[in-house]
Amino acid sequence: MSMQTLTDEKFDTLRLIVKNWLDQEGAPSDDDVLSQIEQVVFEHTVEDNLTISEKQQMIERIMNSFRGLDALQPLIEDKSITEIMINSYDEIFIERNGQVMKSPQKFENERRLENVIQKIVGFVNRVVNESSPIVDARLKDGSRVNVVLPPIALNGPTMTIRKFPEKPMDMQELVRLGALTEDVAIFLQKLVVAKYNMFIGGGTGSGKTTFLNALSNFIPQDERIITIEDSAELQILNVPNIVRLETRNANTEGRGEITIRQLIRSSLRMRPNRVIVGEVRGAEALDMLQAMNTGHDGSLSTGHANSTSDMLSRLESMVISGAEMPISVVRKQIASAIDVMIHLMRLRDRTRKVVEISEIIGVDDRGEVMLNSLFRFQERGETADGKIIGSLVPTGNVMRELDKLRFAGIKLDEIGNIVAIGEGE
Repeated sequence: MSMQTLTDEKFDTLRLIVKNWLDQEGAPSDDDVLSQIEQVVFEHTVEDNLTISEKQQMIERIMNSFRGLDALQPLIEDKSITEIMINSYDEIFIERNGQVMKSPQKFENERRLENVIQKIVGFVNRVVNESSPIVDARLKDGSRVNVVLPPIALNGPTMTIRKFPEKPMDMQELVRLGALTEDVAIFLQKLVVAKYNMFIGGGTGSGKTTFLNALSNFIPQDERIITIEDSAELQILNVPNIVRLETRNANTEGRGEITIRQLIRSSLRMRPNRVIVGEVRGAEALDMLQAMNTGHDGSLSTGHANSTSDMLSRLESMVISGAEMPISVVRKQIASAIDVMIHLMRLRDRTRKVVEISEIIGVDDRGEVMLNSLFRFQERGETADGKIIGSLVPTGNVMRELDKLRFAGIKLDEIGNIVAIGEGE
């Protein structure tokens, strides 16, 4: 019999002793539970030759099974792990430093995994069951959680957790990591202060939410912000006057659903200076554009796409799904509402970069939205270990939409050394 099997058997035995104690005690505090676990472990492992370290691991494992998140707890606490992918109770994968690998952690059985899932969704007052088997939730630290249950998930309960750092990344940290250059960060800061409406696009895992959060912290402190998200993730620390809104799923009777569309409409009655929509995926794109077009300049949002032009096409499709409008009208709405498009990408070396910044300059004679690319990522080679060498550089195109910068009192020569501006400006 292997050492691991012996340890698992000892865990089961000790856990049962603690469980019987809990059944008799009623509702002890966490400190009382931990004290009892320590006592049980030290009393019942005298002949097992466990080291102090092994006993401590056993104590933590038993404690997590009762008051933590069971096998998930050590993965949550490991700050080097950025994503946890639970395919089934005995198969867990993690992402660390951009590398996906299988974790030795596993749940004792499917029931234990289901209990943890119910605990997590219960934190945010959501429901997941056989009749409603898909849910988005979050952990207490803001980490994003997606759950899919049988019969949709064929191998048993499935959960994916996108972890977020305790301290949200600011633009300075993104510059240090090479996501963009310091000059471009300064340029974007001035656009945020000048209330340019900005839309961030990118693929899954490209860092859209992180970048949106960093951009949002450039907003002046005297403004009022409303954030709207499916599952609240943004951590805007710079602005005190902030209202955070989150969608709600329907209950078991199919009632009580609160959608992003409803929240956007409600937010406009709450006197916001800016509205920040975490991500648009459907018909709410129309409401977002209307918010940008009705005096809420400086609003921000994100969406999934593979390029800036693809993001525009997706926005068109999303708007049309919410209202029967001619495509020409939709494109005029987009061109009128959004000032700047930012596109992020996760490159082949697994680093996340801003790869393009463009301004929208109107609609051409054919009815197409016109983009003026201001910055593009330029690759210059690779290091010996496969890291991409490159940076975001000006395209040389002249920035045309300068009115908001003027109205904000930002001198154009302050950005002239970063990006070309119109002649005589």
